[in-house]
Amino acid sequence: MHETTLLLIEVGALLLGMSLLGRLSLRLGISPIPFYLLLGLAFGNGGLLPLDASEEFFATGAEIGVILLLALLGLEYTAQELVTGLKSSRTAGIIDAVLNALPGAAMALLLGWGPIAAVALAGVTWISSSGVIAKLMRDLGRLSNRETPSVLAILVLEDLAMAFYLPVLSALVIGVSLMQGAVAVAIAVAVVLVILFVALRHGHIVSRLFPAEHSEPLLLGVLGLVMLVAGFAQEVNVSAAVGAFLVGIALSGRVAANASAVLTPLRDLFAAMFFVFFGLTTDSAAIISMIPAAAALAVVTIMTKLVSGAYAARRAGVGTLGQWRAGLVLAPRGEFSIVIAGLAVGAGIEPALAPLATAYVLITIVGGTFLARLPDATWFRAAVRRRSSTASAVARP
Repeated sequence: MHETTLLLIEVGALLLGMSLLGRLSLRLGISPIPFYLLLGLAFGNGGLLPLDASEEFFATGAEIGVILLLALLGLEYTAQELVTGLKSSRTAGIIDAVLNALPGAAMALLLGWGPIAAVALAGVTWISSSGVIAKLMRDLGRLSNRETPSVLAILVLEDLAMAFYLPVLSALVIGVSLMQGAVAVAIAVAVVLVILFVALRHGHIVSRLFPAEHSEPLLLGVLGLVMLVAGFAQEVNVSAAVGAFLVGIALSGRVAANASAVLTPLRDLFAAMFFVFFGLTTDSAAIISMIPAAAALAVVTIMTKLVSGAYAARRAGVGTLGQWRAGLVLAPRGEFSIVIAGLAVGAGIEPALAPLATAYVLITIVGGTFLARLPDATWFRAAVRRRSSTASAVARP
């Protein structure tokens, strides 16, 4: 069979399967993310029927999906709101880094993998998945909630921290000089600052580049700018997601509102591809032996994310229920965790790091998807109210 024909058949079958699973998730009232992951696992490496022709297509779609998720998230907020959120969440960001990096480092040392693997696994457990969480908050209708800016501030701080972390990790695993590592970090940070400065000071000028009332040139222009900036950002070891998010921040007014409307269908398509691709590239047989260690690590770090997310929301004046929502929605890890593990394994640091990271990410995504819904349950809300009433009664003299 011709390669193009096979590609069309595989992509068509997967998209149709995604549609059916999405409909099932609507009937069950849950996020479709776990279903997309399981679909990818079923037809990926070690699955029931591996599909090879469509893997490259889905790889590209997955990259675009993450970029669009963060770009449209950025369109929901202004540059001033971003800066205010970052300033108010600095302490929460430090607590988030310490609480969530230490378990990964400790696990690597307990397994006897050495200090460099400990640095890598610390990054795997530290960074939440912006793509998964952005979709979760959208699926749950929480983009306008009071705790959402706190969640976004944590995610942006983590992604910005990758501008420091990834060059440092690269220097450690490759063994380059301290000077080369410092130069890579300096370039990455400079790029982030330039993009942020343009978004803050000249966002209104950027918005004028696009015709707000004409959907086709608006779609092409905004999508082109988002991908262009994301590509340049990634070239200098800055997260493409950060670049896309800052472009979204830079746009404002009718341009931002209309761009969100025309880009939403594309986001839905490519974001779904991201989760299916993650499953397609996961060897389900290789991760089985690492499930116990990954599960233990997931339990600990879901709790540490709950603490850091709730702390950030509380500092922003959010109520108890909102603190629970903020903490639980931060549980999933994703794209960065896999990138970090791949970087370490590719340099020959510790081959078992890849299956551990993959099992860990799958557990946190699937578990986090369900945990994020807990604060919406009637029994959970009633329990939080009872606890708050009890605490108030005890506090009164």
